[in-house]
Amino acid sequence: MLFSRTPAVRTREQLAIMRRAGRVVAEMHAEIRAAIAPGTTTAELDRIGRDVLACRGATSNFLGYGHPPYPAVICASPNSMVVHGVPSDRVVLREGDIVSIDCGAIVDGWHGDAAFTAPVGEVSDEARRLIEVTEASLDAAIAAMVEGNRLGDLGHAVESTVRAAGLHVVAGYTGHAIGQAMHEAPNVPNVGTAGSGAKLRVGNVLAIEPMVAIGTDDTDVLDDDWSVVTADGTWAAHAEHTIAVTPDGPEVLTRP
Repeated sequence: MLFSRTPAVRTREQLAIMRRAGRVVAEMHAEIRAAIAPGTTTAELDRIGRDVLACRGATSNFLGYGHPPYPAVICASPNSMVVHGVPSDRVVLREGDIVSIDCGAIVDGWHGDAAFTAPVGEVSDEARRLIEVTEASLDAAIAAMVEGNRLGDLGHAVESTVRAAGLHVVAGYTGHAIGQAMHEAPNVPNVGTAGSGAKLRVGNVLAIEPMVAIGTDDTDVLDDDWSVVTADGTWAAHAEHTIAVTPDGPEVLTRP
């Protein structure tokens, strides 16, 4: 099982490069977050991401990924869209929406990957709570990412936080190890049993990414073969960081 496979250990030199990739991702997040407003299109947000990558001499790990090849450098997923929303000039953000932004960067062959969900203008209390719980579940998993803990402790941290809030972990989607490829083994599930799975070691780097929905854990994929939506149309949120296990605890490489 990919869940039980031991994550690779990165050297100090490799981690130094991954920090640089992480800083590019953090800058993409900051610039895109500042531009999110009613009337903005998701294609405009993608162009901002492209500009940051070009300015920093980095490349995208999203553009051209997969089958069919992904056509953008960010995923922009509003409201009931969970992940993998393809940016478009036809998708206009409106007051009260939420939108999840997922993006990454490659620097000297090493990857960073992170996501956030932001309100568009003033949003409902329910939408704001959804974002807060999703971020809290990620924070709980990051806190558990210490030497000697196990992968199951991370999934348990996400799952217990989300379920305590009466929300749902989206089924079938996971985080992952990350390094010279964006998606490496092992997978990092958002559910789990504490004390199970591979043991974490100093130098492990994982991308933890809870996806949380208000009404269901079931999803459908749209005809573009990318965009994932909740099966019942209720809203969802996504949060992600790339994190390293260090002797001093977890280090978030994609946080400013």
